Amino acid sequence: MWETVWHIIEHTLIDSLKMLPFLFVAYLLIEMLEHKASDKLQHALSRSGNFGIVVGALLGCVPQCGFSVAAANFYSGRIITLGTMMSVFLATSDEAVPMLLSAPGKAGMIFQLILIKIVIAVVAGFGIDLVLKMRHSKDGRPEIHDHNVLCEHCDCEKDGVLKSAVKHTLSIFLFILLITLILNALMELIGESLLSKILLTDSVFQPLVAGAIGLIPNCAASVMLVQLYISGSLSFGSVVAGLCTGAGLGLAVLFRTHKGWKKNLGILLLLYAIGSAAGMLVSLFFH
Repeated sequence: MWETVWHIIEHTLIDSLKMLPFLFVAYLLIEMLEHKASDKLQHALSRSGNFGIVVGALLGCVPQCGFSVAAANFYSGRIITLGTMMSVFLATSDEAVPMLLSAPGKAGMIFQLILIKIVIAVVAGFGIDLVLKMRHSKDGRPEIHDHNVLCEHCDCEKDGVLKSAVKHTLSIFLFILLITLILNALMELIGESLLSKILLTDSVFQPLVAGAIGLIPNCAASVMLVQLYISGSLSFGSVVAGLCTGAGLGLAVLFRTHKGWKKNLGILLLLYAIGSAAGMLVSLFFH
């Protein structure tokens, strides 16, 4: 038994430590971007008007924690439309980009992933606002206020670039270590074939499972999705589904700041439906 335990720990450490230097470099670059341009980008989101959906999709794909939270706050204050908020949510990838940058052989998928998610976000965002306008709903008509909505859930800007990069790297590395340990233990103890059945591997319905994982309002969800993709347990379409529904802390903030739990639940279900359907569609063209 101890042999098996040591084998699991050894593989976990080797697999995780390989990613650590690449992860740090990725976060260092991201923190440089965030510290220099974060305020300007959030201002662009609140001032984008009719172009909000496209701007929201572009901002959402930037790998940092603030934009989905800011979008939820802006929507709650009726500064942006539902379509704009959803475009940010659908484009958000949380920790997926730095993780793929740190994974040998997978970095080339980043551009493809981001492009697909931007297309999904823009199409869905315009579709949602069009339907709302046809129904004369206020959700399709923002009221532009001069509010300075800050990301109160992220203290990244208080630290320097290097310190923030180290903090993010260590935080996500611990997630990677934990999730890799769990996945390796599951494969060793229950077998890869049973895990594949649970995850509906090679099934057209696998994006439904990945989409549900993505709804977890925590960076652990995107870490788990990417790790499952790297290990070959999830298809590319399923990763797209999970990362489309994975709006980070945005959903949690929406439920806290926006009144009406039924409406919020409807938004959550809509996000899940769009993300899962998009993942199933992507699975038809990418294997």
